[in-house]
Amino acid sequence: MSADAMHAVHALNQAFLHHHPLPAQQVVNQLSVDDLVELLQTQPTADMVTLWDGLMLDRAAAVLQRLPEATARQVLQRGDPVRTARALVRLTAEERRQMMTLVDSTRQRELDSLVQYPEDSAGSLMDPRFLSLDETHTVREVLHSIRKFKPRFTRQLYITDSQGRLQGMVEINRLALAEAGDMLNTLARPVPGLVTATATREEVVEQLQTNRITDLPVVDIAGRLIGIIHYDALMEAVREESSVDILTMVGASRDERALSHIGFVVSKRLPWLSINLLTAFLAASVVGLFEGTIAQFTALAVLLPVVAGQSGNTGAQALAVTMRGLALREIGTSQWLRVARKEVGAAFINGIAIALLTSLGVLVWSASVGLALVIGSSMVIAMVAAAFSGAIIPVILSAMGQDPAQSSSIILTTVTDVVGFFAFLGIATLLSSML
Repeated sequence: MSADAMHAVHALNQAFLHHHPLPAQQVVNQLSVDDLVELLQTQPTADMVTLWDGLMLDRAAAVLQRLPEATARQVLQRGDPVRTARALVRLTAEERRQMMTLVDSTRQRELDSLVQYPEDSAGSLMDPRFLSLDETHTVREVLHSIRKFKPRFTRQLYITDSQGRLQGMVEINRLALAEAGDMLNTLARPVPGLVTATATREEVVEQLQTNRITDLPVVDIAGRLIGIIHYDALMEAVREESSVDILTMVGASRDERALSHIGFVVSKRLPWLSINLLTAFLAASVVGLFEGTIAQFTALAVLLPVVAGQSGNTGAQALAVTMRGLALREIGTSQWLRVARKEVGAAFINGIAIALLTSLGVLVWSASVGLALVIGSSMVIAMVAAAFSGAIIPVILSAMGQDPAQSSSIILTTVTDVVGFFAFLGIATLLSSML
């Protein structure tokens, strides 16, 4: 083939990838590992990362081990952190450690947090090494894949779509008795039970008892299959759960319970209450800066809780959504900008709507255009600041290796109170001639 023809083919491939990413990923997933390695090395960095993010997890892990060090570094550094972590989990501990040395310290911390699951969660019990099957495969192709991949013995195999989302299952005995040309989708049936990676051991045991299953698929927040809990792990979970129940009956637990000893409860709660007291004084000191303005316009004192309440609720919403995303491995710390942009945008629109309603109410109540303007503008500022804080605080704590659930709410309360009070009273001082 001439150089011009090769250039035209390359241009067509690039156009196909850019304009039809999903079909392109489906085609790419049909290639062999050797062809995938060669293909990725010939792509520009952005296209290479797009293709990598669309690979099925078993292929992604195999390809990662075969890529040259420089290419693997680009994939690990720039690929979607959640999918990259799912691929890394399928490697041995030594292989994963070597891969981690290729990226910078910030990315290392992010990937480490994503590959680790809480103790006794479904993620810690699952086997992340499984065979990905597509419903469009024939029985002949599936049997060939089984012989090549040699998956751990199981009574059923699981079918996923091109995005890795769980679609169904097929029993090994039906596969063995089917004709070689039969399509896999003709043998598939619905999955009787599944859990998310952060499900507790109690939820795993409940699925076993409810559905009488021998293997339990584990999915992420988007429904993508990321692992299988095999029968022996399920039985171990049942035994552990029984032991925990006995320990709980005699109060042998480090976590607080409804009937924990008063001294234990006090030792756990008092330090945080003391910290919260200090932050409350900080917010009070901001109010003290505008003591003269409040004394002159007493209506400001009446409206202060309104601003604080709305900004507090806005921040709490952003905080809850972000912490849930971090806990479920839906996002990584490197995606903080996207999360913050979304929360700030939503808070700005909500702030405008709430500010208009509040300003109208204040105008009717006080007949003061200036007071309505003050609370409306401060409401928007306070809610936007609260949303940004609610999104960024748990991300910062996670990046620092701290538990965001431990202190995020206290830091958020301080920020929302200080910013809300300062915005409201500061604008009131500036517009005092209109009050």
